[in-house]
Amino acid sequence: MKSIRLPVLVLVLSLTPVFAAEPITGRASVVDGDTLDIGGTRIRLHGIDAPESSQLCHRRSGEAFRCGQAAALALADRIGSAPVSCDPRDTDKYGRTVAVCRKGAEDLNGWLVAQGHAIAYRRYSEDYIPAEDTAKAGKLGIWAGSFTTPGDWRKGERAMTMGFAAPGGSDGPIPSPAPLKPAIQAGGCAIKGNISRKGEKVFHVPGSRDYDRTRISEKDGERMFCSEDEAKAAGWRAPRG
Repeated sequence: MKSIRLPVLVLVLSLTPVFAAEPITGRASVVDGDTLDIGGTRIRLHGIDAPESSQLCHRRSGEAFRCGQAAALALADRIGSAPVSCDPRDTDKYGRTVAVCRKGAEDLNGWLVAQGHAIAYRRYSEDYIPAEDTAKAGKLGIWAGSFTTPGDWRKGERAMTMGFAAPGGSDGPIPSPAPLKPAIQAGGCAIKGNISRKGEKVFHVPGSRDYDRTRISEKDGERMFCSEDEAKAAGWRAPRG
């Protein structure tokens, strides 16, 4: 019996990435310090992590400032009305395009890190570690005082020591000999002593997750404190978690 040879079919598979290979170009709107919008496409800047919009950092003097807002404003000023071109690298879990964005030849991701408006996002990339080293050495932006890394801030953690926060690694904040003094607000000290609906006395320090949205009602027994020790002595405790 004669054997029958079947033709061999060679299949050529086209490896097409899941995200758009072509650059996304146009007028950019700044959403926050590491996110842009171009023509309805939300773009997360690759390899960097900027403070959140409501996040507070501290200057060397101890004065609190909205570092997330500062990063967004700096990015908007840098871009101006110029067109931006973004090269897609990936898509994140929120459906945003992860990309390296440029104004002309300038890498905007790297510029933000080098100016101290963002840190290198080591969890996903090591591309901008040299830029971060430059900002840290020059004490630029958030490196001029103290801050909590954006990832830790999103988890509700905080750093209350003067000095420079660690760049997202396992070594934690870099302490200095002097403790951070809370920023003084008009009419009192800066730590907010709040009483919950359950009657729990909790204090919130500047830069913590719930600080900005906490309102103090003196008629309900709530008050301001000048130090954590003072708050603890009066029966208030730090938030759990």
